Amino acid sequence: MMNPNLLHPDRLFPADAKTREIARELYATVKDAPIISPHGHTDPTWFSENKSFGDPVSLLITPDHYLLRMFYSQGLPLEDMGVKTKSGKAETDKRKIWKRFVDHLYLFRGTPSDLWLKHVFHEVFGIDRALNKDTADFYYDEMTAKLNDKSFLPRALFDRFRIEVLATTDAATDDLSAHQKIREEWGKRVLPTYRPDGVIDPEHEDFKSNLKLFAEVSGEDVFSWKGYLAAHRKRREYFRKMGATATDHGHPTAKTLALSESEAEKLFSKVTSGIFTSDDAENFRAHMLWKLAEMSEADGLVMQLHPGSFRNHNPKLFETFGRDKGADIPSTIEYTRSLKPLLDSFGNSKNFRMVLFTLDETNYSRELAPLAGHYPALRLGPAWWFHDSPEGMIRQRKQTMETAGFYNQTGFIDDTRAFFSIPARHDVARRIDARILAELVSEHRLSKEEALATISDLTGSIAREAFRL
Repeated sequence: MMNPNLLHPDRLFPADAKTREIARELYATVKDAPIISPHGHTDPTWFSENKSFGDPVSLLITPDHYLLRMFYSQGLPLEDMGVKTKSGKAETDKRKIWKRFVDHLYLFRGTPSDLWLKHVFHEVFGIDRALNKDTADFYYDEMTAKLNDKSFLPRALFDRFRIEVLATTDAATDDLSAHQKIREEWGKRVLPTYRPDGVIDPEHEDFKSNLKLFAEVSGEDVFSWKGYLAAHRKRREYFRKMGATATDHGHPTAKTLALSESEAEKLFSKVTSGIFTSDDAENFRAHMLWKLAEMSEADGLVMQLHPGSFRNHNPKLFETFGRDKGADIPSTIEYTRSLKPLLDSFGNSKNFRMVLFTLDETNYSRELAPLAGHYPALRLGPAWWFHDSPEGMIRQRKQTMETAGFYNQTGFIDDTRAFFSIPARHDVARRIDARILAELVSEHRLSKEEALATISDLTGSIAREAFRL
């Protein structure tokens, strides 16, 4: 039995005793349910190679942008936490990095990272003492030893975490060799997701080189409009063959645009020439969302759209370290008018499915829930990224369930690169859903039987249906 002072069994449940008891009962029915993870960023080579994760720093600290942004905000140089600069400079003493992390553990009080880390330490690694300066070396040695045991290899943990399906995110140019190896040697449901941003965004610094690689992997002339579209269709078909059920699109805005073929071809020539305006780039991304929705209606891949992240907001950090180091910031997004061209064409189609995410919480009740509560093709994604926290999940549920219900939404997505945090994140989501449903039961808005059925569906059938799993 885990020490309740480390990981309390009633964490995140209501303070009111009667409602808390209902939440306990609801949570108990899904606590050990299989994990469906239809949107994430784990590395498929972990499962194809099945090698040790090595040490706690490489596993938990250096790749976690949630942690990195907090360290940076407090003036800690990222290279001191093991993050390499573009020139290759970084601290290499892993134990020193670990102790520096422990010295600053207090920074995460009240954050979801604190909950996730404690779950990893105490539930996954089974350490029954608090982490502090006195226990830092014990933690490091204990975790390193376990990480080098076969029971902590990726495939063993996949089974231990009770993962039913795990989707990765893969560039349109990826050869999916890791996925091929997984299928041939292991057979578990680790599925690719088609992410074409790198060959759609003319403002991406690697756009031209990505297009050249796109041509190599597809065998198409991607610098012609017809060849470019043919390459997308061919790659999508290969992803489907490898098990993909979805695509993923991280655009700056939700703008969609239906152009004529001649207009599209002219715009394509402009953006591939390298001489274009920011409006040209936005219009090209907008038309490609429409065009890829057309492809999704034809091939059945679920289209995920998550606009609204101002990527690499800190130019100094980007110049020093590159992408994905914690400097992405949410921004305001408009959906109703932006999505209308796409929804006019595909919103009523039984063959088309789009899952909408947002970083703009002000949009939940104003636009997103009403849109998902009307269009058959739309599903509303859960609290995501900056909002996949207890309070963020509560706000999302309370602002959307009255308009969209539970069944026009999706199950939880963990959206993580941190494999060990997957069970922690899903556990938090299940506890919050138990809390929300318990409140509805206590207020006599739902019967207990309805709440039990709903939490079961949120954990299983709703996610399977939303992502066509």
